[in-house]
Amino acid sequence: MDLPVWQQLYADLKDSNFMVVAVAEESRGPESARPWIEQASPDYLCLIDQEHVVAARYGMVNVPQAVWIDEGGRIVRPPETAGSTDHFRRMDLATRTMTPEDQKARLAARMAYMDAVRDWVRTGRHALDADAARKALPEVTAEIAEADAHFRLGLWLRAAGRTAEADARFAEAARLHPASWNIWRQAADLEAVGNSGGPAFWARVRALGDTPYYPPPNLPGFPAPPR
Repeated sequence: MDLPVWQQLYADLKDSNFMVVAVAEESRGPESARPWIEQASPDYLCLIDQEHVVAARYGMVNVPQAVWIDEGGRIVRPPETAGSTDHFRRMDLATRTMTPEDQKARLAARMAYMDAVRDWVRTGRHALDADAARKALPEVTAEIAEADAHFRLGLWLRAAGRTAEADARFAEAARLHPASWNIWRQAADLEAVGNSGGPAFWARVRALGDTPYYPPPNLPGFPAPPR
């Protein structure tokens, strides 16, 4: 989801004790994220997380994902897809275009998500109680914890110029935590900018079969995954 969408949401809600905190998971450093942030000129907070600390601690596996945190610092909705859908999987790869119907459905999903955020801030709806929020938190298994360690070691090795060793750590991280597109995509772009959206990415998406790339959040008005 592009930054101007979040800017509009923040503009609508900033007088309601609301703040957007955008986190760029950018292993290549601030300069890679800077053009996108400067072009959007956001009024909300933008952070750059080179080591994916936020993703590891909150259990985020893809972007865009969001966590709703109330004024008391309590998570009221754990990480979930923030308004994106799987309609992109049906695009024409030669032209990188989608049908008008799919574009309309994707926009409707985005608006449904934003409306849910507005509803939560203004009325408290859609917030989970403590027990439900706890149950919905992603499980951190031993394999996932080890994958995060391999990934961060890979980043250190890359920075030290030990590319082959780094790539081996990234491969092991992806093997241990195959659901993390963040790990796979960042490693791919460190190898060569643009790799994360190339043929290897699409082959990985096709291998999902009926498994969603963007699992839809359980919110009113959000459409089911396209078939």
